[in-house]
Amino acid sequence: MKAVRQRSYGDASVLELAEVPDPVAEPGWTVVELRAAALNWHDVLVRQGKYGSPLPHTPGADGAGIDLSTGDEVVVLPSLWWGSDESAPGPDWEILGDHRPGTYAERVLVPTEAVAPKPAGLSWAQAAALPLVGVTTHRALFTRGRLRAGESLLVLGAGGGVATMAVSLASATGARVFVTSSSDDKIVAAQELGAHGGVRYDDPAWPTAARELAGGRGFDVVLDPVGNWAQALEVLRPGGRLVVLGANRADTAELGVRPYYFGQFDLLGTTMGSPRDFAGLLDLMAEHVVPPPVIDRTFALDLAADAHRHLEAGGGFGKVVLEI
Repeated sequence: MKAVRQRSYGDASVLELAEVPDPVAEPGWTVVELRAAALNWHDVLVRQGKYGSPLPHTPGADGAGIDLSTGDEVVVLPSLWWGSDESAPGPDWEILGDHRPGTYAERVLVPTEAVAPKPAGLSWAQAAALPLVGVTTHRALFTRGRLRAGESLLVLGAGGGVATMAVSLASATGARVFVTSSSDDKIVAAQELGAHGGVRYDDPAWPTAARELAGGRGFDVVLDPVGNWAQALEVLRPGGRLVVLGANRADTAELGVRPYYFGQFDLLGTTMGSPRDFAGLLDLMAEHVVPPPVIDRTFALDLAADAHRHLEAGGGFGKVVLEI
């Protein structure tokens, strides 16, 4: 079969199409013939060697296709062997595409428990774009963030997969959602998904403007997928919850201790999600009118390097997908 392989760590040019042996199913495992694979920023870190993936390696966590053992249309949950503790993943947990071949391929071998029915009405590209950002965002908002109908949510950033999914899920369940962005067009696009409005974060006074959107008191929940903790806390109401799940802009944060505890804030870390979180996501989508994942652009499998360059450029809105 054809698969994208990297024989070294580095920039996007290390991604090349190659012929590799077909995966073979064994008890407890399933081969999925892929129709699409979605990109995530996590894949960029894998490509760069941040997770020590074995070389040569096929990256990719998200995928959708045909279960060759049943003929069913399925999606792949990339969160493998979460464990029995819902509060955090266990010692055997890993992300598909980290240490075993991922979804940038015509076929992928995954644990049978990681296969779920493809939601009705989604295209292959939309289905492939759902699992990682879907389960990650569902856990961040509802399992960790305890977001409820009627509460206010600020999503830092408006264009990425997590941000667009957060707007869609939170709006569908009755939260009042706002976003930040450096682009007026992205704020408008977020409003089309259900956001009530947004502010430009390239304005140094954006925290003040954001608090005004929340009536001056601040937001119940702030979702931070970029690592901007200090300013995120500025826009929380007293007793609010800051949910953090990324560090694209900063690897460290400096916080004032006294303002933090006087503010009675919750600082909640999260990443990915369990099979239970994924089931909750699928139930939510069945019970509410949720827009499908936003697709920014699609590329052919042999153009995976170009797809990575597009993702890293940061100008898109929604998910980048490889069509297989």
